[in-house]
Amino acid sequence: MEKNQIKAVIFDLDGVLTDTAIYHYMGWKMLADKLNIPFDEALNEELKGIDRMTSLNKILARGNIDLSEDDKNLLCDEKNAYYVELIKKITEDDLLPGAKRALIELKNKGYKIGLASVSKNAFSVVESLNIANFFDYIVDARTINRGKPNPEIFIACAEAIGVKCHECIGVEDAVAGIEAIKRANMFAIGIGRRDILIKADIVLESLKDFDIDKLT
Repeated sequence: MEKNQIKAVIFDLDGVLTDTAIYHYMGWKMLADKLNIPFDEALNEELKGIDRMTSLNKILARGNIDLSEDDKNLLCDEKNAYYVELIKKITEDDLLPGAKRALIELKNKGYKIGLASVSKNAFSVVESLNIANFFDYIVDARTINRGKPNPEIFIACAEAIGVKCHECIGVEDAVAGIEAIKRANMFAIGIGRRDILIKADIVLESLKDFDIDKLT
């Protein structure tokens, strides 16, 4: 990455800025239990960073259940209803360590900030976290045809904020997200474990370690 070429930072939401993973886990488990499909942490790990329908298809495959698209859409809606109810209690206190500081630093230094989350509830979560004003653009997941690891969501975000992909840093906690960033020709920062996020250019334990001056 060349010095001074970075103009924007595009964040994922879950696992990077906040952690609603427990609510996704609870929502999917409630649905899986209803369908009598075994649901554990290992399967839940496979669902991180991918869209709702792909997640449901993985769960149904575990149970060897074949359903029509209409039935699957109804189940996706049911899981989302569980999740929406669970996240109503989210507040600014649910921001992960370093998240608010990183956003303030980027905004003060003139960088564009985007959000590329596959969650269709991203807008309401960001509002609840009281950080909506930091973002120059939040991708509406409902307008994206292909989920991560396809790079579409990151490319769409870069285009919307008026920068080229190679001028962006993408920040993700999931393998599928890191792959999407790299396929979009962006610099990838992983949040989490280095042995899992092996395709990331840099891996940080959390945003507490994020320092834009060391990256540009």
